[in-house]
Amino acid sequence: MSIFKDKVLLITGGTGSFGNAVLRRFLDSDIKEIRIFSRDEKKQDDMRHALQNPKVKFYIGNVREKASVDVAMRGVDYVFAAAALKQVPSCEFFPMEATMTNVIGTNNVLLSAIEHGVKNVVVLSTDKAAYPINAMGISKALMEKVAIAKGRELGQGAATTICCTRYGNVMASRGSVIPLWVEQMEQGKPITITDPEMTRFMMTLDDAVDLVVYAFTHGENGDLFVQKAPAATLSTLAEALKQTYAKVNPAYGETEVKVIGTRHGEKLYETLVTREEMAKAVDMGDYYRIPCDTRDLNYDKFFVEGNEKVSKIEDYHSHNTRRLDVEGMKELLLKLRFIREDLGLQPRSKAKEIRSE
Repeated sequence: MSIFKDKVLLITGGTGSFGNAVLRRFLDSDIKEIRIFSRDEKKQDDMRHALQNPKVKFYIGNVREKASVDVAMRGVDYVFAAAALKQVPSCEFFPMEATMTNVIGTNNVLLSAIEHGVKNVVVLSTDKAAYPINAMGISKALMEKVAIAKGRELGQGAATTICCTRYGNVMASRGSVIPLWVEQMEQGKPITITDPEMTRFMMTLDDAVDLVVYAFTHGENGDLFVQKAPAATLSTLAEALKQTYAKVNPAYGETEVKVIGTRHGEKLYETLVTREEMAKAVDMGDYYRIPCDTRDLNYDKFFVEGNEKVSKIEDYHSHNTRRLDVEGMKELLLKLRFIREDLGLQPRSKAKEIRSE
């Protein structure tokens, strides 16, 4: 028996890659109902036809409008808050759109969850929220602050628990670089790399679901959870893809790699846990738990209660975590559904053109 037995789970932004991964994990479990909330009726229709499962209910709405969230929230036990604008370049050009969805939209979900007596809410964040330099990261960082502040306000033992998860690059999620590079190889085009020495954390969608479930079962109000993850340079990832797809067509192994330069708002490496957070992080084995700062707003405390450890601690980032070589990266790539399908290792579950997980 799981904590989700006979419970109702709501996923905001549920038609995205994360929502699909959750469905794969829980549809055959003892969960009572999964509600998919999103503004995209086409994706909902595709999902509905593909699943045809009475456990899954669909709600059209936008997290920017609390009234539509309230409709979907009635009778819900658990919430995965995954709705977000997350493409770095588009958020860079439309920062207010990112703010309205990622910050105001998340706040609407939290307010609705509290009002409807939801037991547990986990808000999904990104490594780009740590020391953010782009609009997407800044909006996600503020989203974390909103969720953590709301959790602190509720306090321990409250009817609703709110915590956050922060994870790195999810391989083959929508808009990720892996499906793009495979498409470029198949079309005989060069693989376009921004910076060969750029590093990114590498996680599968199953890893992301594991992290969120862990937060549900171990989180207290205001907690932030981070999963330890390996990283790879973009050049290593490209070479691993080329060698993997050479088994499909030897010509793919000879694909040119073209360096095009760093895009708007991109970092050389990503930080998952800042040094300020590392100073109070609790090592849970595969995860870090970062409890919220429980000091109140009496300013004197912030001047007399410091932490000497901060200046002696290093961030946890994609340059200093365990680094994958080409062989290690190839092993991780083989965990991706569409790559196993392309290699003939399992039957296709989606059209060949759909390469997001």
